[in-house]
Amino acid sequence: MKKIKIILPLIAVAVFASVCWKTLYNPGAVKIDPYYITGSRENREHLRELFTLLARNDNIPESTFAVVREIANSFARMKEYGRLIHFLSGRAINFPHDPYNSYYLLMVAYTYMQQDSLPVAAQYFDLIVKNFPDLTVNGESIHFACLNQLIDLTKHPVQRVWYYQELISRFSDKIDLGTAWFMLAQTYERIGDWSSAIQAYTRYLPYAGTMIPGFPNAEEYARQQVDFNNSHKDWTYESLPALLAAVEAALDAGSARQLGRCQAKVNFFAHSWGQGEIDNSAIADFSLSDFMQGNRIRYASQLDASSNSTEAYLRTWGWSQYLSTWYLYFRKIYFPSDPEIHGRWEWAGIYYGEKI
Repeated sequence: MKKIKIILPLIAVAVFASVCWKTLYNPGAVKIDPYYITGSRENREHLRELFTLLARNDNIPESTFAVVREIANSFARMKEYGRLIHFLSGRAINFPHDPYNSYYLLMVAYTYMQQDSLPVAAQYFDLIVKNFPDLTVNGESIHFACLNQLIDLTKHPVQRVWYYQELISRFSDKIDLGTAWFMLAQTYERIGDWSSAIQAYTRYLPYAGTMIPGFPNAEEYARQQVDFNNSHKDWTYESLPALLAAVEAALDAGSARQLGRCQAKVNFFAHSWGQGEIDNSAIADFSLSDFMQGNRIRYASQLDASSNSTEAYLRTWGWSQYLSTWYLYFRKIYFPSDPEIHGRWEWAGIYYGEKI
């Protein structure tokens, strides 16, 4: 979990020292809530001085900020988290026009994180971003800090979409745009907005090569989704039996052209068992006729036993004297953005050699 730490600006320190001096040499009784005076004798004296300063300040925002922050820090050092939350929340409620309220609520959110009350902390981060103007303290944007925390804390995909959109539109110079676009696309998938997911994957591709934790094949996956979306998809079949019938008919006829019409036109792979799928450009010159001409290709009467409801393998042989056996790989298409294509079948690739 990222920790939030924003250093008090030097101007606030100077103002705080000035107000301290003014109060010490202008004593007088002020009413202080005894609830906030806690801790050791030294701490109690320190808190009384601070609350006296707060009561007598001249309403200059910077001087108020300096005192309020020091009171909050004092509670934090004593681990008086309840008093800290009560004090800062009260400030935001009772002084709604204080320009530093977003910072005070940020401290409240961080305090809840310290107590492992992460859902409550997330509510405060969300409140700050949606209801309070941004504030830059020591060169750091409070909204940016909140959005980064919300990305980690929030599990609801609709909210995560909004947070990623905010990060991308407002803080593109402070984030890894490749990661942000890919994760936004993933989040769109989770809520079923497939059109927006494809658009986000398309925006991610110029940043391909970005290492995205938890997604070692991010570029391959995104490119497959975008390429498939942009293709005509005229090689797909309504069912696996229909696809098998077309492939077997082409093999029986010895027709490379007929078999080629069954082959997927994007994301088609051809490699040995255990080898990762290769880039489409590496098989751009792949020609079935080079292997079928002069050869009689045979195929098993049944699909391989490892086939299931979404993937199927057909053992074939006779392709060449060097590598006679090929397993043709068929898969059910997962593409919810197009209901007419989703659930159909395609011949998606070839595994060379006997199964490992």
